[in-house]
Amino acid sequence: MSSEASKAIEPKVLWGGKISPFSISYGKLMMWIFLVSDALTFGGLLVSLGFARHAAVTKGFAWPSSEQVFTHFPFTHAHLPLLYVAFMTFVLIISSVTMVLAVEAGHRMDKKKVAFWLALTVVGGLVFLFSQVWEWSTFIAGPDGDITTWGDNATLKQNFFLPTGNVIDGAAQLGVEGPQAYAMFFFFITGFHGFHVFTGVLFNFIILLNVLGGTYEKRGHYEMVEKVGLYWHFIDLVWVFVFTFYYLV
Repeated sequence: MSSEASKAIEPKVLWGGKISPFSISYGKLMMWIFLVSDALTFGGLLVSLGFARHAAVTKGFAWPSSEQVFTHFPFTHAHLPLLYVAFMTFVLIISSVTMVLAVEAGHRMDKKKVAFWLALTVVGGLVFLFSQVWEWSTFIAGPDGDITTWGDNATLKQNFFLPTGNVIDGAAQLGVEGPQAYAMFFFFITGFHGFHVFTGVLFNFIILLNVLGGTYEKRGHYEMVEKVGLYWHFIDLVWVFVFTFYYLV
């Protein structure tokens, strides 16, 4: 067959029925499309955070420093700036490693190892979620540690380093000042990410039950573990950006 004839049928071969042009399954392709769209959502939130911070500083507000706000650590009254947030980040990164090992074991059709590493991934996700609940309650309670006084103005001013006077123009009608905007972004961004972690833990647990039940062994592949692994890695990567732009910058 001439080279011209080969070139003529090549598009048909690549794009014909039951043939994937990207050598990837439909499920993984749709997961990638979802992750790209979700990345744009998180990107928009982080850009909005940067805009709000710039607006607050421009209008004369001292944007709260995260290392002065998140200084608590469970079971101790020591002043440990961002240490617990760093611990949460470490746990989530380690859970991503265990997910990699679960996927690798799936490629080898090693059911026991898949179940073991996937179970550790679920545990890591739960540790992160409970840590975030603790962090939220501590943030709401304020410096006095009493969550019942969270609505007290004096407590809020002390907790958020609230200056008097100016209001960000874009939020003036809502009466949202710089430190309040800082708190609002904290709850929305970390809450949105926390929801993703929760769904990821739920998906991982369901997949784990299927692994233990031999579902994927009967199918002859563990592709579902790989697909949920893509989602989990995305969650970990997003948290790295949240940790960097919210807590560190």
